[in-house]
Amino acid sequence: MPPTAPPPHTGGLLLLIPGTAGLLTVAALGIALLLLLIIKVRLQPFVALLAVSITVGLAAGLSVTELFGTVQKSAATSVIETGMGGILGHVAIIIGLGTMLGAILEVSGGAQVLSSRLLALFGEKRAPLAMGLTGLVFGIPVFFDVGIFVLAPIVYAAAKRSGKSILLYCMPLLAGLSMTHAFLPPHPGPVAAAGLFHVSLGWVILMGIAVGVPAVLAAWGYAAWIGKRLFVEVPQDMVEAAEDARAQVESERQGAPETPVALSTVLLIIGTPLILILAATFSSIALDPSTTRSVVEFFGSPFVALTLALLLAYYLLGVRRGWTRKSLEQVSTSSLKPVGNILLVVGAGGVFGAILKASGVAQALSDTFSDVGLPVIVLAYLISLVLRVAQGSATVAIVTTAGIVVPLVEGAGHSQAFLALVIMAISAGSIFASHVNDGGFWIVSKYFGISERDTLKSWTVLESVLSLAGFAVAAALSLAV
Repeated sequence: MPPTAPPPHTGGLLLLIPGTAGLLTVAALGIALLLLLIIKVRLQPFVALLAVSITVGLAAGLSVTELFGTVQKSAATSVIETGMGGILGHVAIIIGLGTMLGAILEVSGGAQVLSSRLLALFGEKRAPLAMGLTGLVFGIPVFFDVGIFVLAPIVYAAAKRSGKSILLYCMPLLAGLSMTHAFLPPHPGPVAAAGLFHVSLGWVILMGIAVGVPAVLAAWGYAAWIGKRLFVEVPQDMVEAAEDARAQVESERQGAPETPVALSTVLLIIGTPLILILAATFSSIALDPSTTRSVVEFFGSPFVALTLALLLAYYLLGVRRGWTRKSLEQVSTSSLKPVGNILLVVGAGGVFGAILKASGVAQALSDTFSDVGLPVIVLAYLISLVLRVAQGSATVAIVTTAGIVVPLVEGAGHSQAFLALVIMAISAGSIFASHVNDGGFWIVSKYFGISERDTLKSWTVLESVLSLAGFAVAAALSLAV
């Protein structure tokens, strides 16, 4: 394949090395700068991504007008605005609705109902499995760290009753939470990747289940093994801290009754958007254009499906149980506070991808990676894995990798199923080997009273097993689609 020449930009900084070699140099230096700013300078990832995007654009030859547009009304299009708006227009609504849904389920006590029913169903001997299933189901609508915060007291109680290592109970829970966080919408990583690859969320959900379930089973196997070989006591100080934190959350109920919700209600609310989105995806395959198909696709739109689930939660978990409108508003509004940072990082990732494409860097990377001969799904996993291990953030690893990988698949005629599996490979790479540069590592270590050394033996290896198993399943399935 002939070398790709940079586009004929004017007004930008000239490449010191011409042609494809210069563009590849810009890409390599840009990624190195990104890692330096995040790891050494400790710059906020959103600011780091934005700064690197602008630097890469200028170095690759984009003009100031192409990057930022002009203050006067003209036909000039800002690459930064297009990149930011293009991805956030798809992602922001889904993440916002999903976050509010998770908050209502959390504060209403849905997690406690789910875990207590599963514990009663499986019995004391199979309590680790019950904890794993709790994390798997409850992890769908709530963020990873929120799931730990809500469910940790249940882990403490189960471990204290049995007198066994807390690892036997917390590791299956963490595997379930991590799987849903990595592979399933409405979590930021898979949603952002779906937007960048222009893949239907229905296919992402379907492949997320197909890849995630075998992966979490492998992780549960390791959790059972390490839990019997590494004893960690229940941290009494964290038990007390969790009780205090839970009391603070309970105060947000604004006088709402303590009546537990039905398990069927929790499952209905969590399952509604998944079923509707999957129904819409398959209707486009199984049904000819018709009124029925239009209705199914309307209710299966992620925006509509999540809105319906949220309204169901408002009524079934709130209004019907005596919550005031003010309490519902407060819980919903407070849940959105941590979302701003996530959306900005995702948006900056969209900017990075847009600049790589507009400057010609993405095409140069595409040509080079094509010459390497590795399947795109393998490259996607390896790039994401390296970025994850280097800087710690799964979201940064996903959005940066997507910006690099999208040009490899554009115009190649790949099916939605295959692209969804590429997203799964990226997501799998983004959770590999959580260690000291990852905030999740310290949350697990401190919240469950595990020493840094034992956290590396348990949590870090658990994440690596989940990552490798997820990638292996995604790669195998990619051969059949």
